[in-house]
Amino acid sequence: MARLNQKEKINKLIIHTIIIIGGLTMLFPFAWMIITALKSYGESIMIPPTLFPQEIRLDNFQKAWNALPFIDLYTNTLLLIFWRVFFALVTSSMAGYAFGRIEFPGRNVLFSIVLIQMMLPPQIFIVPQYLMVAKLGWLNSITALVFPGLVSAFGTFLMRQFYKGIPKDIEEAAILDGCNHFTIFRKIMLPLSKNNLVALAIFTALFAYKELMWPLIANMSLEKMTLSSAIASLKGQYDTEFPVVMSASFIAMWPMLLLYIVFQKHFIQGIAFTGSKG
Repeated sequence: MARLNQKEKINKLIIHTIIIIGGLTMLFPFAWMIITALKSYGESIMIPPTLFPQEIRLDNFQKAWNALPFIDLYTNTLLLIFWRVFFALVTSSMAGYAFGRIEFPGRNVLFSIVLIQMMLPPQIFIVPQYLMVAKLGWLNSITALVFPGLVSAFGTFLMRQFYKGIPKDIEEAAILDGCNHFTIFRKIMLPLSKNNLVALAIFTALFAYKELMWPLIANMSLEKMTLSSAIASLKGQYDTEFPVVMSASFIAMWPMLLLYIVFQKHFIQGIAFTGSKG
């Protein structure tokens, strides 16, 4: 018995050590961002690098604020997140219900196309998406930013899996009461899928906030960029003011940090939910 307890303690020690190392590994980039934001340019490129700044330089935040139109960038990023989440919830819930609950010719073939889209790297869609946006005259606009997120393959798959798991008895009872598919979807399926929709909204918001390549291509005007693409534009051709870039990154992370603090419970539930269903 004592030997089993000792073995259990050793296993817990190993698990906790791995978790602590993993946590510190994830926190290190954030700590390095803040430390670099407080350094001078010379210290930021020093080899070997110094851990703490010799003199705290708060003026880097002022330089970053003056270098970028942060009010416009915050607005563009929040609009991008709002519309991406809106379209993902609407199209994914309806498509997921159709694929999961309605029998129609070609259903499996169409759903296979959705799955194929999930498996392919998103970079291969950039050229055709750019050509479509350019032909429509939407470059340098919020519409251009939102365009690739009008439908979500991940969201469709997530909602389809949920709707397939709902017992058919509920749907059959509703049909006997005279409900059509739209009424069943609106009054029965949507309320049941509240947690799934919250999880989908959280992940869509995260993906939209972190997206870099498409905003850099679609919107070249600084006033129409998002936070991520505007910060990337601070990188110089021959040298880069790393303290200013890190200061701008620190300023840019606040919207998502506040969003996480407000919806912390839903974030954790969403990650746990998608993990269990994935």
